[in-house]
Amino acid sequence: MTLNIIQIILVVIVAFLAGMEGILDQTQLHQPVVACTLIGLVTGNLLPCLILGGTLQMIALGWSNIGAAVAPDAALASVASAIILVLGGQGTAGVSSAIAIAVPLAVAGLLLTIVCRTIATAIVHFMDAAAEKGNIAKLEMWHIVAICMQGVRIAIPAALILAVGAGPIRTLLSEMPAWLTAGLAIGGGMVVAVGYAMVINMMATKEVWPFFAIGFVLATVTQITLIGLGAIGVCLALIYLKLTKQGGTGNGGSSNTGDPLGDIIDNY
Repeated sequence: MTLNIIQIILVVIVAFLAGMEGILDQTQLHQPVVACTLIGLVTGNLLPCLILGGTLQMIALGWSNIGAAVAPDAALASVASAIILVLGGQGTAGVSSAIAIAVPLAVAGLLLTIVCRTIATAIVHFMDAAAEKGNIAKLEMWHIVAICMQGVRIAIPAALILAVGAGPIRTLLSEMPAWLTAGLAIGGGMVVAVGYAMVINMMATKEVWPFFAIGFVLATVTQITLIGLGAIGVCLALIYLKLTKQGGTGNGGSSNTGDPLGDIIDNY
């Protein structure tokens, strides 16, 4: 698929905003389900990019910066894989290949993030010097430069991919052997499982495991629709909140474990 100049400009703008949002974390434009959908919207490929974004979002659930560990770059993975999907012209059939490419792109984006944050360290010193002199205008200028640098780290790779054109991208995707495409698709599915496992590892307590087990069993019942599962999930959440309120109104002699629901269970 060939994009016109207006679509190219809009894609680069989306990439730039996604890069900045990866640091600002205000409007969540860097999240795969948002970034991919926006690229699909401006390029006229909404459905394939929406499917891609939803699938990548499941992978990115476990990507978070913890301490000094920097997570893979969801912004670059989302933007670049969506552009490759659009240029490939395969529609929904190319989603699996785009997902397989997104994982190594996220690792490459991690390296770019580290470089930008290293440069940002020097910019902080410039801002400190401006603050000592009371130069607010210069302080704000360096702040804007640092934020724009984060946007450029996504916009430049996006522009490079657009400059290559649809032909080479389509050739690259079509020449990928079936065993490689299938293997990468399986690997992407494993990454989804790892993402879920990381989220569960951070959230899991003895109080929420029963709710997880109930949801896992209900998900295997094919007769229940997604709307039905969502309603059940809301009900379980309300039950949990009700139990926590009961735990908070217990007698003074009850133990306090830091979790009101845990106190109820321990008292039994």
